[in-house]
Formats: sequence, structure tokens, C-alpha cells
Amino acid sequence: MNADFARIMTLLRKEKKVSQKKAASDLGISQGLLSHYEKGKRECGLDFLVRAADYYGVSCDYLLGRSPEPEGKTISLEDIPDDDPNRRDKVTPGSVMIAFNKKLIVNSLNVLFSLLTKLRSATVMKEISSYLMLAVYKSFRYVYSANPKNDQNFFMIDKTIAGAGCDAAMCLSESKLNAAVNGVAIGSDDAVFEDGAPQISTQSLAQEYPQYYSSTVNLIKNSESKIKEITSVK
Repeated sequence: MNADFARIMTLLRKEKKVSQKKAASDLGISQGLLSHYEKGKRECGLDFLVRAADYYGVSCDYLLGRSPEPEGKTISLEDIPDDDPNRRDKVTPGSVMIAFNKKLIVNSLNVLFSLLTKLRSATVMKEISSYLMLAVYKSFRYVYSANPKNDQNFFMIDKTIAGAGCDAAMCLSESKLNAAVNGVAIGSDDAVFEDGAPQISTQSLAQEYPQYYSSTVNLIKNSESKIKEITSVK
């Protein structure tokens, strides 16, 4: 059984707000065996997989980490709502992936910034906004530089130092952000404490952001797949 199964089993039980003892009893196994499943020490059989999926109201594909959607569905470009219904991108066969990724990013940003307003932290809002703007700026410069005929005077900072400078600014924003969300106020920055942070779960996201939930969970799934490719994380 893959590591996703253990992680998702634990997550679903905690979101259901039941103890390990209660869940094990409901699922017809011992608490010790459920503990092994949740820690990834034992593999379950197909019968238990189906029973667990029914108990938590999700698909087997979701339990196995094969789909980011609890129902196990696979989304297409048409399934993702446009942030601006009045402006539709003209999709051609070669641009489907671009349009798909754009929707995932834009819709996920809607969720992110909505959560930021609930956090009520000027520092977190400022540093996340700065980090994202720098990432877009750096990406734009790469696209701009693809054609050597484009006038580099469009930018104030020379391209030879823009990339590293952008990375440094993003690292600084990330450091301040990391401090703030862990309750450490640096200088005039504020800090976030647990009682002031929104409680987030798969259920709350699906309920509060029904239009954008699919985009967010798929963006998370795609991002973590890329991270797994370059790290030893399983």
C-alpha cells in the first residue's frame, strides 16, 4: 500500500472527528491493526479498502491517492469554472494544457486570498503577495527574454542579476512568512497564533468554495507529484 493511503486514512478519521478506537470498531478491526494501517506499517486487503471508502464516504481511488477528488472523478477543462465568465479564452488543441493550468492557478488563488482575509495578518498577506508577484515577474522575464530582439530596457534591472535578485527577494519573503505563521513577530511584523488561524479541512474547502475546490485539490496533487519526482519523499 502506498504512503498516500496511510496519510489519507488518518486525515479522514480526524476530519470525521472520531477516535482511532471508535473508527476501528466501526470498521470491524482492532485498534492496533488500524494504527498499523494509518502508520503505513501494514497493507490492507481489498475488502477493507472498500469498507473504509464506504465508511468515510469517498472513493477507493481517493483513499489510494490516485485522485485528489473524494468522489474519485477526473476533471477536464470544461469542468473547471472560469474566474471571469465574461472572458473566455479561445482554446485550440495546442493550448488546452495552458488553459487548464491557468484555470487551476487562478481558481486556487481565489481560495488562497479568501483564506488570507480570514487570517487577518498584514504580514502574511504582504509576504505571500510579494512572493507571488515576484514569481510572476520572474516568469514574465523568461518569456520576454525568449526573443532576443525584445528591448531589455523594458526592465530597470539587468537580466544578468534579475533572476538571482528575484530568488533572494522571494527567500526573504518566505522567511518572514514562515516566521509569522509560526507565531514569531520580527521587527514591526505581526504574527499569527493558532486561535487566529482558520481551521481548514477537505470538507470545509468543498463547502466554502464549491466552484474552486476541484482546482485547488488538483493543483496540490500536481505540485506534490512534481516534488516527489525530485526528492526522496514518498
